[in-house]
Amino acid sequence: MLRSILKKIHFWQALNQTIKRQGDNSQELSPSNLSDNIQENLKHLQTILGTSSDIVVREFNFGYEGKIEAAIIYLTGMTSSAIVNDSIIKPLMYDTRLFSSNELLVTNNIEHIQKTMLSVGGVKRVSTIELLIDGCLYGDTVLLVNGSQEALVISTVGWEARSVEEPKTEGVVRGPREGFTETLGTNTALLRRKIRNPNFTFETMQIGQKTKTGVRIAYLKELVNPRLVEEVKRRLKRINTDAILESGYIEQYIEDAPFSPFQTVGNCEKPDVVAAKLLEGRVAILVDGTPMVLTIPLFFIESFQSAEDYYSRPYYASMVRSLRYLAFLITILAPAAYVALTNFHQEMIPTPLLFTMAAAKEGTPFPAVAEALGMGLIFEILREAGVRLPRPVGSAITIVGALVIGESAVSAGLIGAPMVIVVGITAISSFVVPPQADAGAILRLLFTIFAGFLGAFGMMIVLLGILIHLSSLRSFGTPYLSPLAPLSLEGLKDTFIRVPLWAMFTRRRIFSGHDPQKQEFRLMPEPPSEDSENR
Repeated sequence: MLRSILKKIHFWQALNQTIKRQGDNSQELSPSNLSDNIQENLKHLQTILGTSSDIVVREFNFGYEGKIEAAIIYLTGMTSSAIVNDSIIKPLMYDTRLFSSNELLVTNNIEHIQKTMLSVGGVKRVSTIELLIDGCLYGDTVLLVNGSQEALVISTVGWEARSVEEPKTEGVVRGPREGFTETLGTNTALLRRKIRNPNFTFETMQIGQKTKTGVRIAYLKELVNPRLVEEVKRRLKRINTDAILESGYIEQYIEDAPFSPFQTVGNCEKPDVVAAKLLEGRVAILVDGTPMVLTIPLFFIESFQSAEDYYSRPYYASMVRSLRYLAFLITILAPAAYVALTNFHQEMIPTPLLFTMAAAKEGTPFPAVAEALGMGLIFEILREAGVRLPRPVGSAITIVGALVIGESAVSAGLIGAPMVIVVGITAISSFVVPPQADAGAILRLLFTIFAGFLGAFGMMIVLLGILIHLSSLRSFGTPYLSPLAPLSLEGLKDTFIRVPLWAMFTRRRIFSGHDPQKQEFRLMPEPPSEDSENR
């Protein structure tokens, strides 16, 4: 009892010290106005930025007889040196107008310099040290002029970036091959190419006290529900943390059910998929430094949909989508069903098959549930090894490891051959629906454990619990099982099957009520009439 009280006292003391330290830091980083003395400003900047080797401070004079002192500050590797040299330094130092003794041309007026001397697209004036440092850390160049209490933050971003490539996690046979990159500006442009609409809006904010990561909210004003946008902003603004290094950080801070195995915030790497969701009235969150874009809200059925479903004919797309549902059921139920049948419900197995399974299992030392859990653990280890190892080695290790371990285990009499077949089918099925791979592994474990104790009755208990849990989930206020619960007949056109595109007249009203109709009626293709043929 005394020990627990002392632990609580130490905890509150540490918490108070942390709050006090944060308050001191906020006072130190409070914005301060720039001085009209360039040396004082440079000294202040060097005190804050330190002596890092990638910080470049270039002092020079310009104007008539070099009477105006100036300095530029930028970070190497983050800034384009060509823009700095050709569009900032060269115009200021070698513009012929500056060799005149005219007072209007030698002035140190920062607005005059901004409007007449710099040949760069993005230039803005700042008057505080904090804004100046933020611009510098983002890859811009800062221009200080002696005698002015304002500085110019000039857009000169020019770091190395990965080119637009086909995403490796969402490959398609038919459809666009381009994927998002780690550059926020490139991702914004990729979406702009898909949606050329004046109502397409981006809002930018910074999250992360130390990283100051750029985050953009994208939506279509005429389609999105304003309450959804406000809720997204509210959840993003309440994030108070040191670092945001990937969109997964933000996903964990804004999701509705943090203790659920099912994700309630979507993520995607393809611009065409994100554009399609934006056109439904959803919101996208782009994070600087990652190709994964978050989409809100998310429904459970989206895990079984693919971009290629909408680019091919509806009949084959509907059949493939049904196979995805079947594969998901196999991957979570197959080991549990095998355990339940062999331990509790042998009468449900055909007699010839029962004799074959009994002969294969004869002499094995472990019960079926232990075999299923052990083989499931080995499969997860092999899958993780295949992901983490270098690509040429990972696939070989996964295939050889599975074959060698499975064959050796059966030959040694540790497990039965039917269990190896069941685990192999389960493993293959788990790759059919990648968005549900994480949740599928947890559900498979739960089903297997309950089937080992209670048989089919235990499986039904877990199944009912999952259905109740899914029915209670919300994604930013929208039901997670929509359009199944609550039932929407219009939404069923794109659930288990995919009807032709000309039959999808409206958007889902559940999150877009401003413009529900997305196309004209009676767009079904028709053969030409006899009159047109005669012509």
